[in-house]
Amino acid sequence: MLTVYGLKNCDTCRKARKWLDGQKIAYRFVDVRDDGMSATTIATWIGGLGLDAVVNRRSTTWRSLPAEKRETLTSSNAASFLVAHPTLIKRPVFDNDGKLAIGFNDATKDALQG
Repeated sequence: MLTVYGLKNCDTCRKARKWLDGQKIAYRFVDVRDDGMSATTIATWIGGLGLDAVVNRRSTTWRSLPAEKRETLTSSNAASFLVAHPTLIKRPVFDNDGKLAIGFNDATKDALQG
């Protein structure tokens, strides 16, 4: 089953969920802040997609972190870092039985329909 990870108040996540509902695609939604995330799941995303694909360095949360904290982020500590700061995860994250995608665009829509 498709699992969508995001924030319930994120505009992009809301658009994605509305689109999925319109396409009658069954999914389970996980709010990364309210429901929490495991470091293991996030490490899987980083392993499959890469650190830069998973971390949202344009977010308000990222900009509000002290520079010395941002500079310490590496692939080896990113999972625990993102568990502590889930709003730094780019979203939405789609996990369709192990096939991962981040963001909501035409390519993502095509992948979800196929």
